[in-house]
Amino acid sequence: MAAGDTAVLTDVDDALAEFQGHLNLIFARARSLWKESAARINPELQPSGYKLLAFIARAGSANAHQLAESFEMDKSVVSRQVRMLEDLGLLESRPDDTDGRQRVLTATPTACDMLAELRGDHANRLRETLATLTPEEIQAASKVFRLLAEV
Repeated sequence: MAAGDTAVLTDVDDALAEFQGHLNLIFARARSLWKESAARINPELQPSGYKLLAFIARAGSANAHQLAESFEMDKSVVSRQVRMLEDLGLLESRPDDTDGRQRVLTATPTACDMLAELRGDHANRLRETLATLTPEEIQAASKVFRLLAEV
């Protein structure tokens, strides 16, 4: 390997290490944001419950099996979170018309309103944070995140 090739590999490795460090910070910030968002909805709500609730609201409905699969959570964890969400009046459950063993879960109107307010706040934060970037730079960042999501 030529000296120039080694320098290029070192530059790439350094850039990837920096990128990975920033990803770690983003993941930590996301966990913090989930915790903060859950507390804004209800002080008793755990971040995992918040993520399930947000998913159900976005999807329109879901069942516990879909949630466990989508979030790679144990069914008992999903079951506890669903029960808590129901107890807090944030989730409604009804029998599935096609499979009586399943329950269809939907977010209550109150939960949908709270989630919409949070989404608006999050969008404003993101807009402010990215205000110095051009649309092309935002599209490039979006492409990177899309690629990472497909891994």
